[in-house]
Amino acid sequence: MNLKIKKALVSVSDKENILSLLKVFKKYNIEIISSGGTYKFIKKLGYNCTEISKYTGFKEMLDGRVKTLHPKIHAGILHDRQNKTHKDEMAKNRFPSLDLIVVNFYPFQKIVQKDKSPKNIIENIDIGGPTLVRAAAKNFKNVAIITNKGDYSNLIDELKRHNGKTTLKFRETLSSKAFGLTAYYDSMIANWFNTKLNIQFPERKTIFGRKYKRLRYGENPHQESSIYVSDYDDKQLGFIQLHGKELSYNNYNDMFAALDVLGSLKKKSGTVIIKHANPCGVSENMNQLNSFKNAYASDPLSAFGGVIACNYKVSRKIAVEIGKNFHEVILGKGFDKESLKILKMKKNLRIIDISDYNSSNLVTTKVFDNSFLIQNKNDKILNKGIKCVTKLKPTKRELSEIKFALNISKFVKSNAIVLSNNFATIGIGAGQPSRIDSCKIAVEKAKTFQPEKIKNAIAASDAFFPFTDGIKILIKAGVKIIVQPGGSIRDQEIINFANKAKIKMLFTGIRHFNH
Repeated sequence: MNLKIKKALVSVSDKENILSLLKVFKKYNIEIISSGGTYKFIKKLGYNCTEISKYTGFKEMLDGRVKTLHPKIHAGILHDRQNKTHKDEMAKNRFPSLDLIVVNFYPFQKIVQKDKSPKNIIENIDIGGPTLVRAAAKNFKNVAIITNKGDYSNLIDELKRHNGKTTLKFRETLSSKAFGLTAYYDSMIANWFNTKLNIQFPERKTIFGRKYKRLRYGENPHQESSIYVSDYDDKQLGFIQLHGKELSYNNYNDMFAALDVLGSLKKKSGTVIIKHANPCGVSENMNQLNSFKNAYASDPLSAFGGVIACNYKVSRKIAVEIGKNFHEVILGKGFDKESLKILKMKKNLRIIDISDYNSSNLVTTKVFDNSFLIQNKNDKILNKGIKCVTKLKPTKRELSEIKFALNISKFVKSNAIVLSNNFATIGIGAGQPSRIDSCKIAVEKAKTFQPEKIKNAIAASDAFFPFTDGIKILIKAGVKIIVQPGGSIRDQEIINFANKAKIKMLFTGIRHFNH
Protein backbone atom coordinates (compact mmCIF):
# COMPACT_ATOMS: atom_id res chain seq x y z
CA MET A 1 0.00 0.00 0.00
CA ASN A 2 1.54 3.30 -1.14
CA LEU A 3 0.89 6.28 1.13
CA LYS A 4 1.28 9.96 0.35
CA ILE A 5 3.49 11.88 2.79
CA LYS A 6 1.73 15.13 3.67
CA LYS A 7 3.17 15.94 7.08
CA ALA A 8 6.60 15.13 8.53
CA LEU A 9 8.05 15.61 12.01
CA VAL A 10 11.79 16.28 11.97
CA SER A 11 13.75 16.29 15.24
CA VAL A 12 17.45 15.53 14.91
CA SER A 13 20.49 15.96 17.11
CA ASP A 14 22.83 15.39 14.14
CA LYS A 15 21.76 17.87 11.44
CA GLU A 16 24.20 16.76 8.76
CA ASN A 17 22.67 16.29 5.28
CA ILE A 18 19.24 17.54 6.43
CA LEU A 19 19.24 20.04 3.57
CA SER A 20 18.92 17.22 1.03
CA LEU A 21 15.63 16.18 2.67
CA LEU A 22 14.27 19.73 2.87
CA LYS A 23 14.66 20.21 -0.88
CA VAL A 24 12.61 17.10 -1.62
CA PHE A 25 10.01 17.96 1.03
CA LYS A 26 9.49 21.31 -0.68
CA LYS A 27 9.15 19.63 -4.07
CA TYR A 28 6.34 17.36 -2.83
CA ASN A 29 4.67 19.97 -0.59
CA ILE A 30 5.39 18.08 2.59
CA GLU A 31 4.62 20.16 5.69
CA ILE A 32 7.40 20.12 8.31
CA ILE A 33 6.98 20.18 12.09
CA SER A 34 10.07 20.48 14.25
CA SER A 35 11.42 21.31 17.68
CA GLY A 36 14.06 23.41 19.37
CA GLY A 37 17.41 23.49 17.60
CA THR A 38 16.14 21.61 14.56
CA TYR A 39 13.36 24.16 14.04
CA LYS A 40 15.83 27.04 14.18
CA PHE A 41 18.21 25.22 11.84
CA ILE A 42 15.51 24.59 9.23
CA LYS A 43 14.29 28.19 9.40
CA LYS A 44 17.85 29.48 9.04
CA LEU A 45 18.17 27.45 5.83
CA GLY A 46 15.13 29.33 4.51
CA TYR A 47 12.48 26.60 4.65
CA ASN A 48 9.00 26.76 6.13
CA CYS A 49 8.54 24.88 9.37
CA THR A 50 6.05 24.78 12.28
CA GLU A 51 7.51 24.66 15.76
CA ILE A 52 6.32 21.77 17.95
CA SER A 53 5.06 24.03 20.74
CA LYS A 54 2.92 26.02 18.29
CA TYR A 55 1.66 22.81 16.68
CA THR A 56 0.62 21.23 20.01
CA GLY A 57 -0.33 24.45 21.78
CA PHE A 58 1.88 23.34 24.65
CA LYS A 59 5.16 25.06 25.45
CA GLU A 60 8.28 22.93 25.91
CA MET A 61 9.10 22.42 29.61
CA LEU A 62 11.70 20.93 31.95
CA ASP A 63 14.63 22.28 29.89
CA GLY A 64 13.27 20.57 26.78
CA ARG A 65 12.76 17.17 28.40
CA VAL A 66 9.08 17.38 27.48
CA LYS A 67 8.35 18.66 24.00
CA THR A 68 7.33 15.82 21.64
CA LEU A 69 5.63 13.82 24.42
CA HIS A 70 2.16 15.08 23.59
CA PRO A 71 -1.12 13.33 22.59
CA LYS A 72 -1.41 15.36 19.39
CA ILE A 73 2.00 14.08 18.27
CA HIS A 74 1.62 10.45 19.30
CA ALA A 75 -2.01 10.12 18.26
CA GLY A 76 -0.96 11.55 14.90
CA ILE A 77 1.61 8.78 14.60
CA LEU A 78 -0.17 5.83 16.17
CA HIS A 79 -3.72 5.93 14.87
CA ASP A 80 -4.80 3.31 12.36
CA ARG A 81 -5.95 5.09 9.21
CA GLN A 82 -8.30 2.20 8.38
CA ASN A 83 -9.95 2.05 11.82
CA LYS A 84 -13.24 4.03 11.94
CA THR A 85 -13.09 4.56 15.71
CA HIS A 86 -9.57 5.91 15.44
CA LYS A 87 -10.59 8.22 12.60
CA ASP A 88 -13.56 9.52 14.60
CA GLU A 89 -11.40 10.19 17.69
CA MET A 90 -8.80 11.99 15.62
CA ALA A 91 -11.48 14.16 13.98
CA LYS A 92 -13.11 14.94 17.33
CA ASN A 93 -9.78 16.13 18.74
CA ARG A 94 -8.76 17.82 15.51
CA PHE A 95 -5.52 15.85 15.43
CA PRO A 96 -4.01 15.50 11.92
CA SER A 97 -1.97 12.49 10.77
CA LEU A 98 1.80 12.45 10.79
CA ASP A 99 3.11 10.42 7.86
CA LEU A 100 6.87 10.61 8.31
CA ILE A 101 9.13 10.85 11.36
CA VAL A 102 12.79 11.79 10.97
CA VAL A 103 14.64 11.41 14.27
CA ASN A 104 18.10 10.74 15.59
CA PHE A 105 18.94 10.58 19.27
CA TYR A 106 20.91 12.60 21.78
CA PRO A 107 24.57 11.56 21.35
CA PHE A 108 24.69 9.32 24.42
CA GLN A 109 27.50 7.11 23.12
CA LYS A 110 29.68 10.10 22.18
CA ILE A 111 29.17 11.67 25.60
CA VAL A 112 30.12 8.40 27.34
CA GLN A 113 33.45 8.41 25.48
CA LYS A 114 34.29 12.03 26.28
CA ASP A 115 32.62 12.85 29.60
CA LYS A 116 33.02 10.91 32.84
CA SER A 117 30.34 12.91 34.68
CA PRO A 118 27.34 10.62 35.41
CA LYS A 119 25.10 13.70 35.54
CA ASN A 120 26.02 14.77 31.99
CA ILE A 121 25.79 11.21 30.70
CA ILE A 122 22.33 10.68 32.16
CA GLU A 123 21.19 14.04 30.80
CA ASN A 124 22.06 12.73 27.32
CA ILE A 125 19.76 9.73 27.59
CA ASP A 126 17.10 10.50 25.00
CA ILE A 127 13.47 9.87 25.94
CA GLY A 128 11.36 11.70 23.38
CA GLY A 129 13.33 10.47 20.39
CA PRO A 130 13.09 6.71 21.12
CA THR A 131 9.40 7.17 22.01
CA LEU A 132 8.70 8.75 18.63
CA VAL A 133 10.68 6.05 16.88
CA ARG A 134 8.92 3.16 18.60
CA ALA A 135 5.50 4.66 17.92
CA ALA A 136 6.24 5.20 14.23
CA ALA A 137 7.93 1.81 13.84
CA LYS A 138 4.96 0.04 15.39
CA ASN A 139 2.59 1.77 12.97
CA PHE A 140 4.71 1.20 9.85
CA LYS A 141 1.52 0.32 7.99
CA ASN A 142 0.77 4.05 8.00
CA VAL A 143 3.98 5.87 8.93
CA ALA A 144 7.56 5.96 7.63
CA ILE A 145 10.37 6.27 10.18
CA ILE A 146 13.91 7.47 9.38
CA THR A 147 16.48 7.02 12.16
CA ASN A 148 19.72 7.15 10.21
CA LYS A 149 21.03 9.93 8.00
CA GLY A 150 22.41 7.16 5.79
CA ASP A 151 18.79 6.45 4.82
CA TYR A 152 18.07 10.00 3.65
CA SER A 153 19.11 9.08 0.11
CA ASN A 154 16.89 5.96 0.21
CA LEU A 155 13.91 8.08 1.29
CA ILE A 156 14.61 10.63 -1.44
CA ASP A 157 14.78 7.87 -4.07
CA GLU A 158 11.55 6.36 -2.73
CA LEU A 159 9.69 9.67 -2.90
CA LYS A 160 10.94 10.39 -6.41
CA ARG A 161 10.11 6.89 -7.61
CA HIS A 162 6.56 7.01 -6.23
CA ASN A 163 5.73 10.69 -6.64
CA GLY A 164 5.86 11.66 -2.98
CA LYS A 165 4.61 8.32 -1.65
CA THR A 166 6.20 5.41 0.23
CA THR A 167 5.57 1.70 -0.23
CA LEU A 168 4.61 -0.69 2.56
CA LYS A 169 7.76 -2.74 2.03
CA PHE A 170 9.91 0.37 2.36
CA ARG A 171 8.15 1.40 5.59
CA GLU A 172 8.43 -2.09 7.07
CA THR A 173 12.16 -2.23 6.30
CA LEU A 174 12.61 1.13 8.03
CA SER A 175 10.60 -0.16 10.98
CA SER A 176 12.97 -3.10 11.38
CA LYS A 177 15.93 -0.72 11.38
CA ALA A 178 14.19 1.54 13.88
CA PHE A 179 13.53 -1.19 16.44
CA GLY A 180 17.12 -2.35 15.97
CA LEU A 181 18.28 1.17 16.83
CA THR A 182 16.13 1.56 19.95
CA ALA A 183 17.26 -1.85 21.20
CA TYR A 184 20.88 -0.88 20.50
CA TYR A 185 20.48 2.48 22.23
CA ASP A 186 18.82 1.00 25.32
CA SER A 187 21.41 -1.76 25.43
CA MET A 188 24.26 0.77 25.54
CA ILE A 189 22.54 2.60 28.40
CA ALA A 190 21.89 -0.61 30.35
CA ASN A 191 25.50 -1.69 29.92
CA TRP A 192 26.72 1.72 31.07
CA PHE A 193 24.69 1.39 34.28
CA ASN A 194 25.93 -2.18 34.82
CA THR A 195 29.54 -1.04 34.44
CA LYS A 196 29.00 1.96 36.72
CA LEU A 197 27.43 -0.25 39.40
CA ASN A 198 29.92 -3.10 38.82
CA ILE A 199 27.12 -5.53 37.96
CA GLN A 200 28.91 -8.16 35.87
CA PHE A 201 26.06 -10.61 35.53
CA PRO A 202 22.74 -8.72 35.44
CA GLU A 203 19.39 -10.50 35.45
CA ARG A 204 18.87 -9.50 31.81
CA LYS A 205 21.95 -9.14 29.63
CA THR A 206 21.96 -7.34 26.29
CA ILE A 207 24.92 -7.29 23.92
CA PHE A 208 24.93 -4.36 21.51
CA GLY A 209 26.77 -4.35 18.20
CA ARG A 210 26.99 -2.25 15.04
CA LYS A 211 27.87 -3.96 11.76
CA TYR A 212 31.36 -2.90 10.81
CA LYS A 213 31.68 -4.88 7.63
CA ARG A 214 30.15 -7.77 5.73
CA LEU A 215 32.81 -10.41 5.14
CA ARG A 216 33.23 -12.45 1.98
CA TYR A 217 32.30 -15.61 3.91
CA GLY A 218 32.66 -17.26 7.31
CA GLU A 219 34.99 -20.01 8.46
CA ASN A 220 34.18 -21.81 5.21
CA PRO A 221 33.08 -20.46 1.81
CA HIS A 222 29.52 -21.77 2.18
CA GLN A 223 28.98 -19.74 5.40
CA GLU A 224 27.92 -16.08 5.45
CA SER A 225 29.55 -13.70 7.90
CA SER A 226 29.87 -10.12 9.16
CA ILE A 227 31.93 -8.46 11.87
CA TYR A 228 30.32 -6.18 14.46
CA VAL A 229 31.72 -3.62 16.87
CA SER A 230 30.43 -3.75 20.44
CA ASP A 231 31.77 -0.50 21.84
CA TYR A 232 30.61 3.07 22.40
CA ASP A 233 33.05 4.01 19.64
CA ASP A 234 31.37 1.73 17.11
CA LYS A 235 32.96 3.08 13.92
CA GLN A 236 36.35 1.36 14.22
CA LEU A 237 38.05 -1.74 15.65
CA GLY A 238 41.06 -0.03 17.21
CA PHE A 239 43.58 -1.00 14.53
CA ILE A 240 44.32 0.11 10.97
CA GLN A 241 44.92 -2.04 7.89
CA LEU A 242 47.79 -0.54 5.90
CA HIS A 243 48.00 -3.05 3.07
CA GLY A 244 46.71 -6.30 1.63
CA LYS A 245 43.50 -8.14 0.85
CA GLU A 246 40.34 -7.70 2.87
CA LEU A 247 40.42 -9.49 6.20
CA SER A 248 38.46 -12.74 6.38
CA TYR A 249 36.49 -14.30 9.24
CA ASN A 250 39.43 -16.61 10.01
CA ASN A 251 41.88 -13.69 9.85
CA TYR A 252 39.87 -11.77 12.45
CA ASN A 253 39.52 -14.87 14.62
CA ASP A 254 43.29 -15.46 14.61
CA MET A 255 44.07 -11.75 15.04
CA PHE A 256 41.97 -11.42 18.17
CA ALA A 257 43.55 -14.58 19.56
CA ALA A 258 46.98 -13.07 18.86
CA LEU A 259 46.04 -9.76 20.46
CA ASP A 260 44.86 -11.57 23.60
CA VAL A 261 48.23 -13.29 24.01
CA LEU A 262 50.17 -10.18 23.05
CA GLY A 263 48.32 -8.12 25.66
CA SER A 264 49.62 -10.45 28.38
CA LEU A 265 53.31 -9.88 27.44
CA LYS A 266 54.23 -6.73 29.34
CA LYS A 267 57.93 -6.59 30.14
CA LYS A 268 59.91 -7.28 26.97
CA SER A 269 59.54 -7.34 23.20
CA GLY A 270 56.94 -10.02 22.57
CA THR A 271 56.15 -11.95 19.39
CA VAL A 272 53.12 -14.20 18.98
CA ILE A 273 52.39 -16.54 16.09
CA ILE A 274 48.86 -17.91 15.80
CA LYS A 275 47.43 -20.66 13.64
CA HIS A 276 43.76 -21.61 13.84
CA ALA A 277 43.38 -19.51 17.01
CA ASN A 278 46.12 -21.47 18.81
CA PRO A 279 49.58 -20.13 19.66
CA CYS A 280 52.26 -22.07 17.80
CA GLY A 281 55.11 -19.79 18.83
CA VAL A 282 55.55 -17.13 21.53
CA SER A 283 58.69 -15.38 22.72
CA GLU A 284 59.79 -12.53 24.96
CA ASN A 285 63.25 -11.04 24.53
CA MET A 286 65.03 -7.74 25.07
CA ASN A 287 66.09 -7.90 21.42
CA GLN A 288 63.18 -7.62 18.97
CA LEU A 289 64.83 -9.64 16.21
CA ASN A 290 65.65 -12.44 18.66
CA SER A 291 62.08 -12.32 19.92
CA PHE A 292 60.78 -12.84 16.39
CA LYS A 293 63.27 -15.59 15.52
CA ASN A 294 62.65 -17.49 18.76
CA ALA A 295 58.88 -17.40 18.32
CA TYR A 296 59.16 -18.55 14.71
CA ALA A 297 61.57 -21.35 15.61
CA SER A 298 58.99 -22.88 17.96
CA ASP A 299 57.02 -24.39 15.08
CA PRO A 300 57.98 -22.97 11.66
CA LEU A 301 55.82 -25.54 9.88
CA SER A 302 52.63 -24.40 11.63
CA ALA A 303 53.63 -20.75 11.31
CA PHE A 304 53.26 -21.05 7.53
CA GLY A 305 50.12 -19.10 6.58
CA GLY A 306 49.61 -17.91 10.15
CA VAL A 307 49.17 -14.58 11.90
CA ILE A 308 52.19 -12.84 13.43
CA ALA A 309 51.71 -10.20 16.13
CA CYS A 310 54.46 -7.99 17.60
CA ASN A 311 54.19 -5.58 20.53
CA TYR A 312 56.94 -3.43 19.00
CA LYS A 313 57.59 -1.42 15.85
CA VAL A 314 58.47 -3.71 12.96
CA SER A 315 61.91 -2.92 11.56
CA ARG A 316 63.54 -3.66 8.22
CA LYS A 317 65.42 -6.67 9.65
CA ILE A 318 62.21 -8.23 10.96
CA ALA A 319 60.42 -7.49 7.68
CA VAL A 320 63.16 -9.39 5.86
CA GLU A 321 62.58 -12.41 8.14
CA ILE A 322 58.82 -12.20 7.66
CA GLY A 323 59.27 -12.00 3.90
CA LYS A 324 61.09 -15.34 3.78
CA ASN A 325 57.83 -17.24 4.25
CA PHE A 326 54.11 -17.01 3.53
CA HIS A 327 51.91 -15.38 6.15
CA GLU A 328 48.32 -14.16 6.12
CA VAL A 329 48.54 -11.21 8.53
CA ILE A 330 51.23 -9.15 10.26
CA LEU A 331 50.32 -7.03 13.28
CA GLY A 332 52.77 -4.54 14.70
CA LYS A 333 52.91 -1.42 16.86
CA GLY A 334 53.94 0.59 13.86
CA PHE A 335 56.13 -0.18 10.83
CA ASP A 336 59.15 1.82 9.72
CA LYS A 337 59.36 2.96 6.08
CA GLU A 338 61.82 0.28 5.03
CA SER A 339 59.80 -2.52 6.60
CA LEU A 340 56.64 -1.37 4.83
CA LYS A 341 58.47 -1.21 1.51
CA ILE A 342 59.61 -4.82 1.94
CA LEU A 343 56.30 -6.18 3.26
CA LYS A 344 54.20 -4.46 0.60
CA MET A 345 56.06 -6.44 -2.04
CA LYS A 346 53.70 -9.25 -1.04
CA LYS A 347 50.48 -8.02 -2.62
CA ASN A 348 48.07 -10.07 -0.51
CA LEU A 349 49.79 -9.78 2.87
CA ARG A 350 47.54 -7.96 5.34
CA ILE A 351 49.58 -5.41 7.30
CA ILE A 352 47.84 -4.18 10.45
CA ASP A 353 48.98 -1.30 12.68
CA ILE A 354 47.91 -1.97 16.28
CA SER A 355 49.62 1.09 17.81
CA ASP A 356 46.33 2.42 19.17
CA TYR A 357 44.69 -0.90 20.01
CA ASN A 358 43.50 -1.33 23.59
CA SER A 359 41.47 -4.23 24.90
CA SER A 360 38.74 -3.05 27.27
CA ASN A 361 36.47 -6.09 27.32
CA LEU A 362 36.68 -7.85 30.67
CA VAL A 363 34.42 -10.78 29.81
CA THR A 364 34.27 -13.56 27.24
CA THR A 365 31.05 -14.73 25.61
CA LYS A 366 30.12 -17.96 23.84
CA VAL A 367 26.86 -18.04 21.92
CA PHE A 368 24.79 -21.15 21.21
CA ASP A 369 21.40 -21.60 19.52
CA ASN A 370 19.21 -19.82 22.07
CA SER A 371 21.58 -19.24 24.97
CA PHE A 372 25.02 -17.88 25.72
CA LEU A 373 27.69 -18.19 28.38
CA ILE A 374 29.50 -15.23 29.90
CA GLN A 375 32.52 -15.34 32.18
CA ASN A 376 35.28 -13.07 33.47
CA LYS A 377 38.41 -13.10 31.36
CA ASN A 378 41.16 -15.32 32.71
CA ASP A 379 43.49 -12.53 33.81
CA LYS A 380 45.38 -14.51 36.46
CA ILE A 381 48.52 -16.56 35.99
CA LEU A 382 49.60 -17.53 39.51
CA ASN A 383 48.10 -16.97 42.91
CA LYS A 384 49.41 -16.88 46.44
CA GLY A 385 49.00 -20.63 46.73
CA ILE A 386 51.94 -21.53 44.46
CA LYS A 387 54.38 -23.89 46.10
CA CYS A 388 57.29 -26.09 45.14
CA VAL A 389 56.37 -29.66 46.06
CA THR A 390 59.70 -31.34 45.24
CA LYS A 391 63.02 -31.41 47.06
CA LEU A 392 64.72 -29.41 44.33
CA LYS A 393 63.64 -25.75 44.28
CA PRO A 394 63.52 -23.27 41.36
CA THR A 395 65.75 -20.22 41.10
CA LYS A 396 64.37 -16.69 40.83
CA ARG A 397 64.99 -16.68 37.06
CA GLU A 398 63.31 -20.06 36.71
CA LEU A 399 60.27 -18.71 38.55
CA SER A 400 60.03 -15.90 35.98
CA GLU A 401 60.14 -18.38 33.11
CA ILE A 402 57.63 -20.64 34.87
CA LYS A 403 55.29 -17.67 34.90
CA PHE A 404 55.92 -17.10 31.17
CA ALA A 405 55.15 -20.72 30.24
CA LEU A 406 52.07 -20.87 32.44
CA ASN A 407 50.78 -17.61 31.00
CA ILE A 408 50.99 -19.00 27.45
CA SER A 409 49.13 -22.15 28.53
CA LYS A 410 46.09 -19.95 29.30
CA PHE A 411 45.68 -19.19 25.61
CA VAL A 412 46.24 -22.72 24.27
CA LYS A 413 43.16 -24.85 23.71
CA SER A 414 42.80 -27.53 26.39
CA ASN A 415 44.24 -29.94 27.11
CA ALA A 416 47.34 -27.72 26.93
CA ILE A 417 51.03 -28.46 27.42
CA VAL A 418 53.58 -25.70 26.80
CA LEU A 419 57.33 -26.34 26.69
CA SER A 420 59.56 -23.30 26.98
CA ASN A 421 63.23 -22.46 27.19
CA ASN A 422 64.68 -18.98 27.76
CA PHE A 423 61.29 -17.23 27.55
CA ALA A 424 60.32 -18.80 24.24
CA THR A 425 58.03 -21.71 23.47
CA ILE A 426 59.75 -24.74 21.94
CA GLY A 427 56.79 -27.11 21.77
CA ILE A 428 53.03 -26.74 22.25
CA GLY A 429 50.48 -29.53 22.57
CA ALA A 430 46.97 -28.18 22.09
CA GLY A 431 43.32 -29.18 22.05
CA GLN A 432 43.63 -32.89 22.77
CA PRO A 433 41.00 -34.90 24.67
CA SER A 434 43.87 -36.65 26.45
CA ARG A 435 46.58 -34.79 28.36
CA ILE A 436 49.07 -37.50 27.52
CA ASP A 437 48.49 -36.82 23.81
CA SER A 438 49.21 -33.13 24.39
CA CYS A 439 52.46 -34.11 26.13
CA LYS A 440 53.44 -36.28 23.16
CA ILE A 441 52.67 -33.52 20.65
CA ALA A 442 54.58 -30.86 22.61
CA VAL A 443 57.63 -33.13 22.91
CA GLU A 444 57.45 -34.16 19.26
CA LYS A 445 57.32 -30.49 18.17
CA ALA A 446 60.36 -29.67 20.29
CA LYS A 447 62.29 -32.71 19.05
CA THR A 448 61.51 -31.84 15.44
CA PHE A 449 62.49 -28.18 15.48
CA GLN A 450 64.72 -27.50 18.53
CA PRO A 451 65.87 -30.79 20.07
CA GLU A 452 68.84 -29.12 21.76
CA LYS A 453 66.51 -26.95 23.85
CA ILE A 454 64.45 -29.74 25.41
CA LYS A 455 67.15 -30.39 27.97
CA ASN A 456 66.35 -28.36 31.08
CA ALA A 457 63.12 -27.04 29.51
CA ILE A 458 60.06 -26.01 31.49
CA ALA A 459 56.69 -27.67 30.95
CA ALA A 460 53.46 -25.88 31.91
CA SER A 461 50.17 -27.75 32.10
CA ASP A 462 46.80 -25.96 32.16
CA ALA A 463 45.35 -28.61 34.52
CA PHE A 464 46.59 -31.33 36.85
CA PHE A 465 48.13 -34.64 35.77
CA PRO A 466 45.80 -37.46 36.80
CA PHE A 467 48.54 -40.09 36.37
CA THR A 468 52.32 -40.23 36.06
CA ASP A 469 52.16 -41.21 32.38
CA GLY A 470 52.19 -37.63 31.11
CA ILE A 471 55.08 -36.43 33.24
CA LYS A 472 57.05 -39.59 32.32
CA ILE A 473 56.96 -38.46 28.68
CA LEU A 474 58.09 -34.95 29.61
CA ILE A 475 60.88 -36.08 31.93
CA LYS A 476 62.16 -38.66 29.46
CA ALA A 477 62.40 -35.92 26.82
CA GLY A 478 64.60 -33.80 29.12
CA VAL A 479 62.18 -31.46 30.90
CA LYS A 480 63.57 -30.38 34.28
CA ILE A 481 60.73 -28.24 35.63
CA ILE A 482 57.02 -29.00 35.54
CA VAL A 483 54.36 -26.54 36.68
CA GLN A 484 50.74 -27.63 37.11
CA PRO A 485 47.73 -26.78 39.30
CA GLY A 486 47.81 -29.96 41.37
CA GLY A 487 44.66 -31.42 42.85
CA SER A 488 44.76 -35.02 41.62
CA ILE A 489 44.10 -37.86 44.05
CA ARG A 490 47.48 -39.17 42.85
CA ASP A 491 49.38 -35.97 43.58
CA GLN A 492 51.69 -37.66 46.09
CA GLU A 493 52.50 -40.46 43.66
CA ILE A 494 53.36 -37.84 41.01
CA ILE A 495 55.48 -35.84 43.49
CA ASN A 496 57.38 -39.00 44.48
CA PHE A 497 58.05 -39.76 40.82
CA ALA A 498 59.30 -36.20 40.23
CA ASN A 499 61.66 -36.43 43.23
CA LYS A 500 62.99 -39.75 42.03
CA ALA A 501 63.64 -38.24 38.58
CA LYS A 502 65.35 -35.26 40.26
CA ILE A 503 63.23 -32.59 38.62
CA LYS A 504 61.50 -29.56 40.06
CA MET A 505 57.70 -29.44 40.27
CA LEU A 506 55.41 -26.64 41.34
CA PHE A 507 51.71 -26.66 42.16
CA THR A 508 49.89 -23.40 41.44
CA GLY A 509 46.43 -24.18 42.77
CA ILE A 510 44.92 -22.43 39.73
CA ARG A 511 43.60 -24.10 36.57
CA HIS A 512 43.71 -22.57 33.08
CA PHE A 513 41.23 -24.45 30.91
CA ASN A 514 40.52 -22.82 27.55
CA HIS A 515 37.83 -24.62 25.56
